[in-house]
Amino acid sequence: MSMLEVFVSSLEEFQPDLVVLSGLHMMEGQSKELQRKRLLEVVTSISDIPAGIPIHLELASMTNRELMSSIVHQQVFHVVTSLGLNEQELLFLSQSAAGPHSSLSSWDGVPDVGMVSDILFWILKEHGKSKSRASDLTRIHFHTLVYHILVTVDGHWANQLAAVAAGARVAGTQACATEAIDTGRVSLRAPLEFLTSHSEAGSRVVLNPDEPVVEWRREGVSFHFTPVLVCKDPVRTVGLGDAISAEGLFYSEVHLHY
Repeated sequence: MSMLEVFVSSLEEFQPDLVVLSGLHMMEGQSKELQRKRLLEVVTSISDIPAGIPIHLELASMTNRELMSSIVHQQVFHVVTSLGLNEQELLFLSQSAAGPHSSLSSWDGVPDVGMVSDILFWILKEHGKSKSRASDLTRIHFHTLVYHILVTVDGHWANQLAAVAAGARVAGTQACATEAIDTGRVSLRAPLEFLTSHSEAGSRVVLNPDEPVVEWRREGVSFHFTPVLVCKDPVRTVGLGDAISAEGLFYSEVHLHY
């Protein structure tokens, strides 16, 4: 985080196709005043990144609700194009910002797909790009152990099916430390049927093994769900979320509108 300004100043020369940021959770030990001041500087720095470069923010586990609330409300979400997060970060974000299902204290086993999609939809509806809001946020890649969901505002991204599938594939290969999915070392633990929403009349989905990626839409937002082939005896788990988000980004096609 301390190198952010130096990093941003080097981008004009480097000319990246994509910028990936993380580390906001590292500010948890700082005072409230310092956190607020630094977040304002972070927003200013990110805003200085040349237009036309998509920016992905990878969240990480936090315990400080005020810091998470500040990240949500101090415009950080408005200056990034894409978010990556897991089930703990998603529920904590909703609890910190009074979002859907925020009365839930923790997930009971596998996170409910309908509840997860309600919170993802709320993030994009409340903080994402729209005709009335000058926000850049148009994409969220959610990952939990047994399934992933890629959520995008219509008209800004393409190739979501391949992107979400690639993220699920790398989860299986990286955790098992294999080049390709070894079917003897993985198991399918995703829900085989689920509701797409609980806050409105969601549709019931039954997984089809021949077409495992499921797509549905809700008010201009597209959802792509994929089950994950979970490694039974994982060898490598550090950085798994980063690998999932990176692989998903690698296969994503962004359409930037000015």
